[in-house]
Amino acid sequence: MCGFVGAFDLNSGSAPIAEGLKEELRAQVLEMSKKIRHRGPDWSGVYTGNNAILSHERLSIVDPLSGKQPLVSDDEKIILAANGEIYNHKEIRAKFEGSYKFRTGSDCEVIIPLYKKYRESGDFTKMIEELSGIFAFALYDSEHDVYLIARDEIGVIPLYQGWDKAGRYYVASELKALEGDCQTIEEFPNGCYLYSKDVVSTGSTTPVRWYHRDWETFDAVKNAPKATDDKGEVINPTVIEKVRNGLEAAVKAQLMSDVPYGVLLSGGLDSSIIAAVTQKYSKKRVETDSKEAAWWPQLHSFAVGLEGSPDLIAAQKAADYIGTVHHEVHFTIQEALDALPDVIYHIETYDITTVRASTPMYLLARVIKSMGIKMVLSGEGSDELFGGYLYFHKAPNAQEFHEELVRKMSKLHLYDCLRANKSLMAWGVEGRVPFLDKDFIDIAMGLNPSDKMNIKLPDGKQRMEKWILRKAFEDLLPESIAWRQKEQFSDGVGYNWIDTLKKMTEEKVSDAEFARRENRFPVNPPKTKEEYYYREIYSRLFPSDSAARCVPHEAGVACSTAKALEWDAAWKNMDEPSGRAIAGVHDKAY
Repeated sequence: MCGFVGAFDLNSGSAPIAEGLKEELRAQVLEMSKKIRHRGPDWSGVYTGNNAILSHERLSIVDPLSGKQPLVSDDEKIILAANGEIYNHKEIRAKFEGSYKFRTGSDCEVIIPLYKKYRESGDFTKMIEELSGIFAFALYDSEHDVYLIARDEIGVIPLYQGWDKAGRYYVASELKALEGDCQTIEEFPNGCYLYSKDVVSTGSTTPVRWYHRDWETFDAVKNAPKATDDKGEVINPTVIEKVRNGLEAAVKAQLMSDVPYGVLLSGGLDSSIIAAVTQKYSKKRVETDSKEAAWWPQLHSFAVGLEGSPDLIAAQKAADYIGTVHHEVHFTIQEALDALPDVIYHIETYDITTVRASTPMYLLARVIKSMGIKMVLSGEGSDELFGGYLYFHKAPNAQEFHEELVRKMSKLHLYDCLRANKSLMAWGVEGRVPFLDKDFIDIAMGLNPSDKMNIKLPDGKQRMEKWILRKAFEDLLPESIAWRQKEQFSDGVGYNWIDTLKKMTEEKVSDAEFARRENRFPVNPPKTKEEYYYREIYSRLFPSDSAARCVPHEAGVACSTAKALEWDAAWKNMDEPSGRAIAGVHDKAY
């Protein structure tokens, strides 16, 4: 995983940028790129062409010696700056054996021959569908003076776009690289691509959506095979086995690494499953189909929290059972409060949930990097796939349940993916998310929603959230972990963390200030004093209205979307992301 900045002169047509201006723009792009060097501290590279400049900051995970970027094609006509990982690169390489001469061992280089294959047809949807991974890339075809920008289906990898006062087009891995140089900044939408030839012919700069799935509609999944009957009894174990096999395949594929890696282990179900499956494959190198021993055979796990927090206690139990070399990282409330400005600078949001959860993760990432670990696997995405948030207990029917999952999946790039990527990459640590593997998403979202719902059981109780996932992996975990109630990360690190934030921001923001919030912040006025406090910090770091509009802003309860507030009349006037807001469900409800 890395970072890049790309600048393209849309207005110049086929005429090259004047040399004097080219040098000026090159210097500007290099300054922009420096702002995201934390994403790629291992190497810097820059390409300057007639109408394009690409600057890359590299974090070397695969092929550290020869995979520096921007990558250049075998005929030196195509230049690529990519951020992320292509997990099926070996299979794609094999397809081009004899027709393309690879110059590096970089997994991202396969994007170049794929582009050559589909360039003439222009079927870039088909091209990008061939990629299995997490990615954002900017490709410049110097022969035809065109560029192709694309982002992965869920938006695990961040990408922003902007336009300067002269109309030149920029893309960057983080918003901070564009702030101050671009008049307008937007998030580049996930699951989309932009081809400059289309921009010229249509006049539209709206990216084209390449990612489409049948499961986005309830009709496509309502008659899917069921694992259980209406009483919760297993009638079709093959459905559960499919979940197990699919996730194990995703974890194994994502273990490709030429540097030391570890796992994040909160002690919750999701991270514990990922840790247990990773341990299963960690003794051998997946790159050689398990024919040679792993370079770093001991798997290290990491947990963070206030001393005595729920996550730390559970994580130690999971680590002891799984057999990882476990590291417990403690932080104090004051340390976390002191870090807030740095956290907001790196995560580029003032969203309450994201700030609360990013701060401990940011502190944890620094420790991980200090130990020489450059990549970690984590459990993000599971709750969106299986309805793990506690408010899903109130879903009125299967259709509402599934449609909320689809909404949550469509917003992951704004919340959990943003937090995990930017909190870790602030210290040059790459995060991988096996639950969000493209093939596993299709498995999980294609399940019959009734198998994921918290149905009423014969004894009158509700089935536990994510039951099917727990059942699929219960043999790999201690019972207390496999059946531990969902605990949101910002809660699990210690309840006093959120309680202190709410108390502190209530004292720091006066009633008079809050009453004038719409005058102070006309774009997305804060809904609470806590949000107001974060917004003040954000506005100092990112003062433009464009930057403010890049942040999501909707009411919710326990991480729900605004639409799901209709499920319970008691939620009508609530706006609290903590899982403890779900009375009658969370064991420690407010």
